[in-house]
Amino acid sequence: MKFADRMKDHEYPSVAIIGLGYVGLPLALEFVKGGCRVTGIDIDPEKPRFIKEGKSYLKTIPSERIAEAVETGRLNCTTDYSTMKDADAIIICVPTPLGESREPDLSYVTMTGKEVAGYLQPGQLVVLESTTYPGTTREKLVPILEESGLKAGEDFFVAFSPEREDPGNKIYTTRTIPKLVGALTADGAEAAEKVYSYAIDKVVTLSSPEVAEMAKITENTYRAVNIALVNELKILASRMNVDIWEVIEAASTKPFGYTPFFPGPGLGGHCIPIDPFYLTWKARQFGMPTRFIELAGEINTAMPDFVVSIIMRSLNSRQKSVNGSRILILGMAYKPDIDDIRETPALKVMDGLLELGASVDYNDPFVTRIGATRQTHRRPVSIELTEENLRKYDCTVVITNHSCYDYQWIVDCSSLVIDTRNACAGITKGMEKVVKA
Repeated sequence: MKFADRMKDHEYPSVAIIGLGYVGLPLALEFVKGGCRVTGIDIDPEKPRFIKEGKSYLKTIPSERIAEAVETGRLNCTTDYSTMKDADAIIICVPTPLGESREPDLSYVTMTGKEVAGYLQPGQLVVLESTTYPGTTREKLVPILEESGLKAGEDFFVAFSPEREDPGNKIYTTRTIPKLVGALTADGAEAAEKVYSYAIDKVVTLSSPEVAEMAKITENTYRAVNIALVNELKILASRMNVDIWEVIEAASTKPFGYTPFFPGPGLGGHCIPIDPFYLTWKARQFGMPTRFIELAGEINTAMPDFVVSIIMRSLNSRQKSVNGSRILILGMAYKPDIDDIRETPALKVMDGLLELGASVDYNDPFVTRIGATRQTHRRPVSIELTEENLRKYDCTVVITNHSCYDYQWIVDCSSLVIDTRNACAGITKGMEKVVKA
């Protein structure tokens, strides 16, 4: 059965989206907005419950958007995988983390693939959106799906379309960011382009899943390498007593040949700290060392330790030891104005300070408590940010430059501020208490 045969009796495709996190939920809302019926599937029973009640569990998506989608009657969310049988397209948006030794962990993809295979129907389109190394769709997912007894490219269609979400971005949205699609066959590419056209303004069709997989991992490796470069320059500039932020601003006046990247306390999020390691792992299968990429990873991974060293030296210059000092971290999310702590450098800085004997708390208006993560099993709770609390600490460290923070007030109330994001650049007094890291 061709995909067009499934669609002949209805104008809008029905879509099942597996994984209702930072990728799956906004995509589901765009499909609903485009007129499609959407079934969201997630193993966490809390997510379907929240959605049915018209509530959001992501800070970047207001509850109003959820409620509006539910009111249309076209959004249904469940933990029941069997509901995907009625969908025209099945889109997989599950995590692809790293293992303990930084090897690709495709367990969520394979587990989900087996669930899909159990309910796969002729003519359906299956799309993988989870970021991974080139070859995953064809070599890993397709054989699992074919355990259904159906043949990929003939009985059903398979494509890879990398997620390009940027939570908190106020300029580019799920709908306006162009969508890459690479399918096993021309019919699959046509089906994927048709389906995504209901949710995305521009769909770019590629020649294969491998090209789409490589394009996504190239985007994030490009960013990781350039951030590593500017992080290394920051360390050098610090030793030379040169302000790297002023350097970047100066270099940015050149109208060609330079794109500014900005240093920080380390990389966070699901993509940039992880994706390059997927590529280096795959490259080893071809006997090719990716020295440039691996060096960038080493530099970025070491940045939290650099921040800890700056904190240590700054306290020492004030006749204080890290051991026994009270330190407050501002911002636990990996970037401003979101609640995502995946791979956040804030936890690594916290761990480094705790190992040196410091007493460490944090404040984050978006992250009120920390659940267990790959990085930590501790569950600290965000303290209230008050003048009285700020004055208790020997050092305040800006890790995430949330826009809601009043940095002049923070500097006024703090004895020492370590600024890893140049967040205090606009303040008018108290800069003698600020150390850029």
